[in-house]
Amino acid sequence: MKKFLLIAGSLMCLFLNVNAQKANLDKVVAVVGSNIILLSDLNQQYAIYLNQGNQPDDKAKCYFLQQMLIQKLLKQQAEIDSIIVEENQVDDELDKKMRYQIQRMGGQDRLEQFLQKSILQYKDEMRPDIKEGLIAQKMQQKINENTNVTPLDVKKYFETYNKDSLPDIGTEVEVGEIALYPKLTKAEKQRFYDKLEAIRLRVKSGEDFAFLAKTYSEDPGSASEGGDLGFFDRGQMVKEFTAWAFKLKAGEMSPVFETENGYHILQVIERRGEQVHARHILVRPVTTPQSLQRVKLKADSIYNDIVSKKMPFFTAAATYSDNKETQYNGGMMLYADNQTARTTFIPVEKLDPSVFVVIDTMKVGNVSKPVSFTSQQDGKEGYKIFLLKSKIPPHKGNLEQDYPKFKERAQKEKESKVISEWFEKRKETTYIRVDDEFAVCDELKLWATKDKKK
Repeated sequence: MKKFLLIAGSLMCLFLNVNAQKANLDKVVAVVGSNIILLSDLNQQYAIYLNQGNQPDDKAKCYFLQQMLIQKLLKQQAEIDSIIVEENQVDDELDKKMRYQIQRMGGQDRLEQFLQKSILQYKDEMRPDIKEGLIAQKMQQKINENTNVTPLDVKKYFETYNKDSLPDIGTEVEVGEIALYPKLTKAEKQRFYDKLEAIRLRVKSGEDFAFLAKTYSEDPGSASEGGDLGFFDRGQMVKEFTAWAFKLKAGEMSPVFETENGYHILQVIERRGEQVHARHILVRPVTTPQSLQRVKLKADSIYNDIVSKKMPFFTAAATYSDNKETQYNGGMMLYADNQTARTTFIPVEKLDPSVFVVIDTMKVGNVSKPVSFTSQQDGKEGYKIFLLKSKIPPHKGNLEQDYPKFKERAQKEKESKVISEWFEKRKETTYIRVDDEFAVCDELKLWATKDKKK
């Protein structure tokens, strides 16, 4: 059971609905306290599993049901401990998973065609499951909030490996970057402002806001919905957007205003306490050849200052880089294969191909000349300067070079032990029933023994 414990909440990652139809004769397959698990919900998770290209496997159903039991048990304890998640956290998780699925399916239209429903409808359907998963994760974090490993713990964990079983560590690099995006002049930006102002005047003259949003808005997440953003609170949008959304009354429309994403007009549909239901139209300023040339000259100047020793790379990154994620880290790129551990050491196979092509032939300590790039996130063009700070060749895992990796593994093992002990105690005081059809699963036999507990 231990190997499953630290992925409680993973069910909410199985996000892509395949329109699995609920059986006409549904039934309860498990009960955890006051929470039930339906056969239709289990079958839907299994359908997703098959849709991902996996082969039919009855053991997979046992695994999914075990995960659902774990999540329900965590949720029940979270209710007792008054653990909650904010709605904006749920929104962020929904948006993150939606962006992933849109990218995976090759666009919003394709995803909606596959789902046979709009993105907004689908997000509403998924919201309860996402929220429950986040609550379960938060409960799990609380259980392990005081679980930490010492250097001695890490050393003892490392010594559990036989010499032949030590992991092979591939080539890793530390890479710094300075990212520079073009800045438009006031005159260059004016034509995009004027374009949106003309659309705003069309709305004022009686044309349909939703139709114009579908036609002209450059926000891929809301354009197909007529610009509809649903309900949001003050913490979910950038400050300029929030200011207008909470200033306007229902039915009112803002003037053209600018955020980091571009130019907007916003119309409030409904106010509900501290939440606003609004729609918007976004026009993104497009890079001009002249602005690209200007940023190229700036990049060349920064590069020359670095190689001539007038300014260290890390200072230049903090001063000039437009990448907010790396700017205040001396430009160093970070890698994380999970949400709890981040490191500057990046496996070369995990590098963006456009970065690998540049640093592959560089020597440690060298800085690249400015190279053009296009952001995968928003399509913005610009220039980057790279530093190859270090390069570690392939090797057998060892504490001297790989201490952070073994510390992370030791931490996970200790957390798994704490969680396992918590589950064993909690199951003794919680009513749990598993349907006979699944009670024979190896993964569920321990759960099924609690059937008689009242």
